[in-house]
Amino acid sequence: MNPWHGGPGSLVRASDEGTVVAVQVDSFPTRLSTAATSEERTRLVAAWIFKTFEDFYAEFRRLTWLAKTAFESHDPAGAVVYARTRLGLYNATVYALADEVRLSYPALKDYEPLWLSVEDIYRVRVRDRYEGDLAVAFLHSVMRRVHISEWRPVDYSFGNLPPRPAARSEDVFAIASCRWPLDPGVLRNLLGVGDLAVPFRDLDRDAARVAERLDESFASDPTLQLERIEMVRGCFFRNRGAYLVGRLVFRDGRLKPLVVALHNGDQGVSVRAVLVTIPHVHNLFNTTQAAFHVTNLHYHEIAQFLFTIMPRRPLGLQYAIFGYYHFSKVAIMSEITRLLTQSGEVLDTAPGSPGTVAMAFNAPCLAYVLKVIRDRPTDGYKWGAFPGPGAVLDKYRRVHDINRTGSMLDNTIFYNLKLDRAWFNARLLEELVSAAGNAVLLQGDAVIFKYLIVQRTLMPLNIYLQTAAGDKAHRVISNLGHCIKNNAAANLFNRDFDVRNYGVTRYLKVFLYDYDAVEALTDMKVRTNTDRVDGEEGIPDWYFEPGFVFLPEEIEAGLRVPDRELRYAFRAEHGDLLQMRYWQDMQTAHRSGQVPGIRTYPESCYLDASYADASDE
Repeated sequence: MNPWHGGPGSLVRASDEGTVVAVQVDSFPTRLSTAATSEERTRLVAAWIFKTFEDFYAEFRRLTWLAKTAFESHDPAGAVVYARTRLGLYNATVYALADEVRLSYPALKDYEPLWLSVEDIYRVRVRDRYEGDLAVAFLHSVMRRVHISEWRPVDYSFGNLPPRPAARSEDVFAIASCRWPLDPGVLRNLLGVGDLAVPFRDLDRDAARVAERLDESFASDPTLQLERIEMVRGCFFRNRGAYLVGRLVFRDGRLKPLVVALHNGDQGVSVRAVLVTIPHVHNLFNTTQAAFHVTNLHYHEIAQFLFTIMPRRPLGLQYAIFGYYHFSKVAIMSEITRLLTQSGEVLDTAPGSPGTVAMAFNAPCLAYVLKVIRDRPTDGYKWGAFPGPGAVLDKYRRVHDINRTGSMLDNTIFYNLKLDRAWFNARLLEELVSAAGNAVLLQGDAVIFKYLIVQRTLMPLNIYLQTAAGDKAHRVISNLGHCIKNNAAANLFNRDFDVRNYGVTRYLKVFLYDYDAVEALTDMKVRTNTDRVDGEEGIPDWYFEPGFVFLPEEIEAGLRVPDRELRYAFRAEHGDLLQMRYWQDMQTAHRSGQVPGIRTYPESCYLDASYADASDE
């Protein structure tokens, strides 16, 4: 399926190779220049923005279905390109359009009532469309970008929209009534919801094995009386991977996740793994990885479905899982403002060690940490000349725009945002204004943020290790090594290995969340001092090399973990990280255009132990 419907007025289109190119057939600027009245110009701007949104969303859908083609044709490099292009498509479209609108109709920048007239006309156009809320978010993004150089906030909301057209349940889900023990024929039918062009290698065998795994996992519990299985129609694609997503529904109303991981081998598609626990599904669908491409356009129903199998993840982040970031931003900010209003709590400095570059704050009721960049770093800064808040913010943007390989927190960045002054602790607000004037401005009862970085709340790793039981501490140290390796697979290198820059989830997964010391791995100079003779005097040759030099043998000390046993455990499992060869081989892979694989779920999920020898994605 190729749902792109290009046509006149297209402003941005991505080629199959992933290059964003301009395609401008209609000339709205020319028509605006000849318009006789402000009413006519207002109608033209509304039509221009709406037409551009339609073209953007058509291209978004086209790239989504290209990910399916990439999986079917064994093209992981293509999948990465499509994912990167789709991720950048929204901003590329909005930025280009806003620049044109600003030049073609300068009065919009200075006279706010004109925007209100544009929005009134625009809302009529998006009425009764399923994606009407996305269209309104797109309009607000354009408005915000037109005013990007000003301290002029634009609401992150949809306002009053009529109820969207209801989706037919049969278009969203496949439902099969069943009971224990499972009939493999039921699974045989459900495995077809992905509508793949490549046949299964042995569908009957896979269906029987999935049924057997589910029986083993749940049938022994007499309280879990199975009533039906519900599967999302379509498939979830990411990198090399493809997944069918569903849930088990029991008679007492309980739900259990069901995710089937697929592999496309030389002889066809086969089921590689079955995930049925919330921690495994949480880690798979974490927004710390690249977004999934889902071949089902009912994004509200899919987000709600994911929320039922991962109820501890905020609904706003469910949309981000499959690339609807523009909707996710509105949902996240709506949640933040609602909870602050209802709870009466105030934002205050976040737990953990104060950042030398980023200032972090939150409230107990929120599942998020909010950040801004200091105008100048604190005395603990150790990376030479500070490049400035803009350069650091660019790193946070860059992390959002790449495949984060499951080991870096995603960043939702809001621009020209207004929050209620009453929501802030007075001491925190004073510190924000004095230390981060590049980002924060007071206007009466409002706090205006030029930008605001929002991340999921995690327990700082250094704090966790102070109180964690021995077995859990060892698991976390092990996961820290996997986090570093996954980042290397994304061509990312964090110069500061200090555990204070990492966080841990309730499921003991470790993530990097501070990015001021992040560089491209291929830009690093990997060197060593281990080849020097004890007592050798003089300065090593690498000391005079320009750029960033990295000595792998210093990682263990750089962690700043006081517990010697934990340091030994890290070295025992991840000793390859302390060697030059690991890093040089990874650099070579990236420079040659390879796509290093990553592991996304544990071996216990595999249907066959032999799959453990290959990467999942």
